[in-house]
Amino acid sequence: MVTQIQPLQPLQPQQRAQPASGDTPVWHGRTDVGERGDTRRLFNIVREIDVQAEAPGVGVPVLLGFACDAGVRRNQGRVGAAEGPQAIRRALANLPAHDMTCLYDAGDVTCDGDDLEAAQQALADAVRRQLDAGAQPVVLGGGHEVAWGTWQGLRAHLDAQGDRSPVLILNLDAHFDLRTARPGTSGTPFDQIALACESAGLPFDYACLGVSRLSNTASLFERARGLKVTYVEDTEMQDRHLDVRLAQIDALIADVSHVYLTIDLDVLPAPVMPGVSAPAAYGVPLSVVEAIVTHVRHSGKLLVADLAEYNPRFDAQGTAARVAARLAYRLL
Repeated sequence: MVTQIQPLQPLQPQQRAQPASGDTPVWHGRTDVGERGDTRRLFNIVREIDVQAEAPGVGVPVLLGFACDAGVRRNQGRVGAAEGPQAIRRALANLPAHDMTCLYDAGDVTCDGDDLEAAQQALADAVRRQLDAGAQPVVLGGGHEVAWGTWQGLRAHLDAQGDRSPVLILNLDAHFDLRTARPGTSGTPFDQIALACESAGLPFDYACLGVSRLSNTASLFERARGLKVTYVEDTEMQDRHLDVRLAQIDALIADVSHVYLTIDLDVLPAPVMPGVSAPAAYGVPLSVVEAIVTHVRHSGKLLVADLAEYNPRFDAQGTAARVAARLAYRLL
């Protein structure tokens, strides 16, 4: 069974809320009593919404969680990503609000057991509702099977408007995730999207940046070439390549009307991001990933984004949670 976790209680400044799980506080942080100026942190401004019935407003950032391990388990990976959304929220909570006046949290879609397809559909419905209301959803995974749910929600939103204009799927990832075996896993979402686009007569505009040659078989490279995927290997995604990569992204964005940005955190080097199913031996520097995220966010074409694969079970010091929160913050 798939359930929608109850969203967090609305906060007033300097209050704390209990998480959807009801175990330990999620949205809490430091209160700088007596300090001058704006001392608000994200836990001060977060608000509950009922994702089934309420719309926060146009342009408002909304967090959605996808608490799911089924896709990683099916893909023979290390489970624990289902705990990622709550851990990222805890890391976000104490960050300064700066110019942000309100942040909405719509709670988590959870996957019970192996009921992955129903969970992805529930996520798609939640993403569509927020997009229909003009909000800007940022989805916290969960394994990268989150992408099939996010995409279905985006596509349903565009279809309802009769919008068949091109959408760039920009994936920062060490893996193509173009596996063709079924049922779906954390390794199949972009192949599922490719087939859905083909069936609907839509272009499949997919760019995967950060691909590791040592983490993808020859058959996956062949599948990518067959689908005319734009890809850049991790060796060409270092700091010295940033200007070239940003220009390349600008060219890709110029040819589309909308962008879906998806970030598999295993694109980062293992010392920076140990808390994933498949840590990267080489990886793309955080400075490059963050610059790309910020650049895409400022393009004006980003409709929805997600973060995938964070696994708190392999993050003993909480370093990876802070990195994931930093990237989520840039998206918000």
